[in-house]
Amino acid sequence: MDQNKVIISPKTKVLALIEAYPQLEDTLIRYMPAFEKLKNPVLRRTVAKIATLQQAAIIGNVKVEELINVLRREAGQDLITGAAEQELNTVMPSWFDPAQISQETDIRSMLAAGEQPVNQVMANLNTLAPGVIYRVIAPFVPAPLIEKAASLGIDHWLKQEADELFHVYFRRS
Repeated sequence: MDQNKVIISPKTKVLALIEAYPQLEDTLIRYMPAFEKLKNPVLRRTVAKIATLQQAAIIGNVKVEELINVLRREAGQDLITGAAEQELNTVMPSWFDPAQISQETDIRSMLAAGEQPVNQVMANLNTLAPGVIYRVIAPFVPAPLIEKAASLGIDHWLKQEADELFHVYFRRS
């Protein structure tokens, strides 16, 4: 194996993977058809730049260990076992009350404009008062946002409203 190549793991960024192994872009798309959107230069510059393979597995609704091993097999790397899965809360929590939604951000337009929504959403979450709910509207599971919010102790509830339409409700305890 080339020493300059990326070691494929759940924490590998999607863009780093396809830059190091261009042939794996087609494998990724075959395994997760939702990633056909990687061919869109705007999404490539935004989502692929920050999303890890673990987050990609969540977005594509596949097991992270399976995804990593498919990619590692194609790249000639040893297979892994026991990769951790990120927890997504998809059952309505007891704290959810639509009357408590005080702010929302629709990141679909930001992504379409080539903007990175993570900083804006995180700035909003950092000012979120306890008990108040903040809604993010997205065209896919925004796993990087959910992971960052969780690292700050902010709860979430992910609700799929339709194909390519997800609402994530965030609340600080």
